[in-house]
Amino acid sequence: MAALRLAPSWEAQLQDQFGQPYWAALNAFVKDEYAAGPCCPDDASIFRAFELTPFDDVKVVILGQDPYHTPGAAQGFCFSIPEGNRPQPSLQNIFKELGEDLGVARSRTDLSDWAEQGVFLLNSVLTVRAHEAGSHARKGWEQFTDSAIRRLSQEREHLVFMLWGSYAIAKQALIDGSKHHIITSPHPSPLSAYRGFFGSKPFSRANSYLAAQGQTPISWA
Repeated sequence: MAALRLAPSWEAQLQDQFGQPYWAALNAFVKDEYAAGPCCPDDASIFRAFELTPFDDVKVVILGQDPYHTPGAAQGFCFSIPEGNRPQPSLQNIFKELGEDLGVARSRTDLSDWAEQGVFLLNSVLTVRAHEAGSHARKGWEQFTDSAIRRLSQEREHLVFMLWGSYAIAKQALIDGSKHHIITSPHPSPLSAYRGFFGSKPFSRANSYLAAQGQTPISWA
């Protein structure tokens, strides 16, 4: 695995994870996988979400499952696609709901502007073998990213957690709902978006909560 590329604030918060046995095993597994064949994202981007959104700057958490497994699509933060590429179906539906919710049309597929405003775009699993969705699940990434969610819940206040789909909603157990605002809905995937993601208005709800806490809302457009 590439050298850790976390914002210093994240490195401090997660320092207790790096000496644990699972972390050494995960490092060895990821190193072997990247040596054996193409994996996503590229090695230098594995921790990109933790670089773009320092711990103390997080306002909103959007949780994904694992990276896009098409080479060149994954950027190291969930749902985002490099500019110039056609949005994946889930991202198309996110933009559709954004338009219905806030009346804005977004075409930029690179979501780094969201991340830089404090939207922590976290995949639960940070790597995947090319063309094999879920291939790096249950290897230790979940323990690492669960610890990140717990630290945010424990050490911060008045964050918005957007949990889309049953996998993300299960992470609600890690979050103190008395301190934070949790927005749940079906996943934006074409398989489930029409079962309640469309019409859930997560973007305006997040901004209303942030404004009520005296924080600057996110410019989603």
